[in-house]
Amino acid sequence: MAMEQTNTHTDGFALDLRDDGIAVITIDIPGERMNVLKAEYMEQANALAEQLEQDRDLKGVIYISGKPGSFIAGADINMLAACRTADEVTELSRGGQRFFDRIEALPVPVVAAIDGVCLGGGLELAMACHGRVATDSNNTKLGLPEVQLGLLPGSGGTQRMPRLVGIPSALDLMLTGKQITAQRARRMGLVDDVVPASILLAAAVKRVTELEGKRRSRKPRRGLVQTLLERTPPGRKLIFDKARKTAEAKSKGNYPALPRIIECVETGAARGMKQGLELEARHFGTLAMTPEARQLMGIYFATVDMKKDHGTSADVEPRPVRRVAVLGAGLMGAGISYVTSAKAELPVRLKDVSAEGLNRGMQHIDGEITSRRKRGGLGEFEAGRQLRRVTPTLDYSGFGTVDVVIEAVFEDLDLKHTMVQDVKAHCGGHTIFASNTSSIPIIRIAEGAKRPQNVIGMHYFSPVEKMPLLEVIATEQTAPEVIATTVDLGRRQGKTVIVVKDGAGFYVNRILAPYINEAAHLLREGVAIDHIDDTLVRFGFPVGPFALLDEVGLDVSGKVAPILHEAFGDRMKPADATERLLEDGRYGKKAKKGFYRYDQRRKGGKKVDSSVYKLLDIQTEASLNPEEIIDRTVLMMVNEAARCHEEGVIRSLRDGDIGAIFGIGFPPFRGGPFRYMDARGIPEVVERLQQLEAEHGARFAPADILVTMAEEQRRFHAD
Repeated sequence: MAMEQTNTHTDGFALDLRDDGIAVITIDIPGERMNVLKAEYMEQANALAEQLEQDRDLKGVIYISGKPGSFIAGADINMLAACRTADEVTELSRGGQRFFDRIEALPVPVVAAIDGVCLGGGLELAMACHGRVATDSNNTKLGLPEVQLGLLPGSGGTQRMPRLVGIPSALDLMLTGKQITAQRARRMGLVDDVVPASILLAAAVKRVTELEGKRRSRKPRRGLVQTLLERTPPGRKLIFDKARKTAEAKSKGNYPALPRIIECVETGAARGMKQGLELEARHFGTLAMTPEARQLMGIYFATVDMKKDHGTSADVEPRPVRRVAVLGAGLMGAGISYVTSAKAELPVRLKDVSAEGLNRGMQHIDGEITSRRKRGGLGEFEAGRQLRRVTPTLDYSGFGTVDVVIEAVFEDLDLKHTMVQDVKAHCGGHTIFASNTSSIPIIRIAEGAKRPQNVIGMHYFSPVEKMPLLEVIATEQTAPEVIATTVDLGRRQGKTVIVVKDGAGFYVNRILAPYINEAAHLLREGVAIDHIDDTLVRFGFPVGPFALLDEVGLDVSGKVAPILHEAFGDRMKPADATERLLEDGRYGKKAKKGFYRYDQRRKGGKKVDSSVYKLLDIQTEASLNPEEIIDRTVLMMVNEAARCHEEGVIRSLRDGDIGAIFGIGFPPFRGGPFRYMDARGIPEVVERLQQLEAEHGARFAPADILVTMAEEQRRFHAD
């Protein structure tokens, strides 16, 4: 029978039947900036599907979004967080699978018209369609990021993705959670066409017409070797064995979702889609209840919550920021300029004292833009726009209308005072002066300022282009609207922002220093560099403490350490290794010489420079079990985090956990320092610190707040 009505409107969906017999379903979830799949809308979605199934005159179906820049951003994570058992989550998965199966089973062509983010359940819906058309907008991104929440695609993604793009490409997308552009998706065979947003609907109608009489869109683009591998059991075994080896090497077994994704894809390839879907649903339910997934979902909720936080309790709004200036064209200054131009889309005036410095800075920015363009993430026109937004200068011309000046010069207080005076002389009275210092208290930098209320810290992490955290450091004199403005600017630059109280080391460097120091103490005791680093990577850090020192630069660390020692006494006293290494010219990776060698490519990755042991007069004969290494380093970090909370350095436990994860690489699946202490148990943490204090000295003395909490059987987080 034919539909009796041509238009159906519900809270989240609108169905319009065109004169040509094509039904256009517009998804527009009310109250949401982006479309998300919610359980309460599934009944409406299924009712629309039933209407479509009963219409004998239907020629095709198009799913499109009513929200520009957002097709569907994924499923509502609150649905999963509210579940209390694996069975509940498994049923959610099966419900999604059944709905997408209905879409795929429709006897007419179904096309997804994708503009903006198409992630998770949104991409699973699109893959259930027979064709996909996407816009060429920079905002159009496709991906299955569930692994970043400790999960796997639970509505058919593990089965449809391999069938569309091939097993290796599908595993790469699902195991990393990466998001790809529409152009790359087209090259992979994930979408059929890429068009301007203005003709998206017309292109989708055209695709429906092309698919009439067919049941499938074009086959994935596979080479002959890949085809032979995927179609034979021995070939598939090679693919899956390699995937397992790669996943284990990257995750160190800390992320249970990775082997489950591989298992689902392998089952579907060997035993068919039905069995693959059933395993997918069961694994989805089991994974949602794991501690790792719960912590990762907690991080997701925390970062979403942070986007609504101005960084101050005062009732103020951010000032408008239309122009930014950066002082210093080194790696930090160039990186800050790049994220301001490319992500915040603001014009930048980049100043340096030499033409050579400016040239290097501009080359760095150009390199970042070119790299992104080559990866297909940027068109030539937009790449040119981003580069033209940054204008170099050797003087202060053009600074009169700048709203924010960010200094990224050397860690020298006198030099920073000069910068403050220069900005006062050449900029307007409203201009915010932000220092990128990593160690000098902001109040000392503000000493020479005529308007100290406009002085603030914006501590970026290196490399700026990749590191997600920004510490905003406020003094007691900093105006609340200045805090709100810099927080807003940081978010526009693509950063996760925490606001911390002024003081030596701020938060991130303060909790990092005792961790690094203790690793150096272990080295002095004869524990091998790679044994320490490998142990802490297996614990979950992206790199070990010595590899991190090489990345940051031993000279940078050498400047921060004395400041912390002066501020906090002997518990922050650095081990005596750094000074000898610096005297030997070992500045780390930038000098191609540090704890590791960087002067030649080596199979299997970088190698420890064994001459370090001779230089430090160390015999690496000490054997120490991994648990001891973890306790001596990680407990020093979390103990200092507890002190920062007690002293009000961080505004919330949330900020403390997120700051450590995004700034240092604290293992995300452990939830951050405070959630780690909760999971381990505060009494156990205190007892172990006291044991280490008795064995190694007062630097391990537990923070007062921890002792009190252990006595009162309290936790940091109530949940």
